[in-house]
Amino acid sequence: MSRETSNQPQPLDPGRTRPGGKQPAPNNRRVSRGDVAARAGVSHGTVSHVLNHPDRVRPETRQRVEAAIAELGFVRDEAARHLRAGYSTTIGLMLLDAFNPSFMDVARGVDERTAGERWTVLMSNSARDSEREARYLQEYASRRVAGLIVIPNDRVDSEDHRLPDLDTPMVVVDRAGQGAQGLSVAIDDITGGGLIADHLAGLGHRRIAFVGHPDAALPVRTRYAGFRQRLIAIDPDLEPELISAPLSFDAGVEIGRELALRPVSRRPTAVATAVDVLAFGVLKGVQSAGLEVPADLSIAGYDDIPFTAQLSAPLTSVRRPHHRMGQAAADLLLQVLDGRTPPQRHLMLEPELIIRASTAAPPGV
Repeated sequence: MSRETSNQPQPLDPGRTRPGGKQPAPNNRRVSRGDVAARAGVSHGTVSHVLNHPDRVRPETRQRVEAAIAELGFVRDEAARHLRAGYSTTIGLMLLDAFNPSFMDVARGVDERTAGERWTVLMSNSARDSEREARYLQEYASRRVAGLIVIPNDRVDSEDHRLPDLDTPMVVVDRAGQGAQGLSVAIDDITGGGLIADHLAGLGHRRIAFVGHPDAALPVRTRYAGFRQRLIAIDPDLEPELISAPLSFDAGVEIGRELALRPVSRRPTAVATAVDVLAFGVLKGVQSAGLEVPADLSIAGYDDIPFTAQLSAPLTSVRRPHHRMGQAAADLLLQVLDGRTPPQRHLMLEPELIIRASTAAPPGV
């Protein structure tokens, strides 16, 4: 069944005009090119020429079409246009946790590398949920994005978790050597864990604990492995105490209070935490119980997120170059999308130990 549309200009209904003079389509549906053509009294093809090849349209006709576009509030559907043309200028960026400052640093790095280019970044947040991650990946696939940058759900209590093999160039961030198209950017957390171990052992600490759950996330397990391996390599008697805890501020507070209640002979003299947020909590917990940092307990974090230097005891932490990781991921993807071969498909960035006032030699050393 077909419907004929008159090419004569249609009068506007003043009673239904939007603020600013824009006229809504009937029943508030999306304004179409057909609506614009009817309003301007031209063919559908003329509207397309005005949008895509304005130089081919006579000035007076072009002005009439542009006036209709302005009055009706027409917005072109770029996604549909790209699908019809067989290409997309959208890049999907999926973060693991958008409320984590580290991952937002990754996003800023991606944005810097794509700003001013022809690419648009469409960001989502899986919130560490595998099902949510799968839904977003399916949505990206349905939109036929040109490429993907993904910080995957990195829980390791499910060893069979894998990203799907999509027919789309993908850069996997913060997980080494993985990705449907063999592109990844990660940080050497084995080395990062070792940096903290060297620092604390070098200060003379012999009773050292690690706070965090190694099975919470793959990078956490990796940094704990590097920490433990390095301590034992220094001295087999330096086996660290593992204190399992969720990666949260509140969990850190509880651990700090528990440590403060221990007899001095059973209390570690130094604590390394899986992430800075845990270290913030441990610091709060021990200080609220009357202990001093670092006189009674040295505390070191991991990530070097903002504000670590502004704490009551500025935090020693391993700095992970998240911003650089985002830039590198975007560089890799853009090289592939531009038809170039990346000089290196799997990038491993180096962490850096930032020493501040929260760590010092233990009492008596």
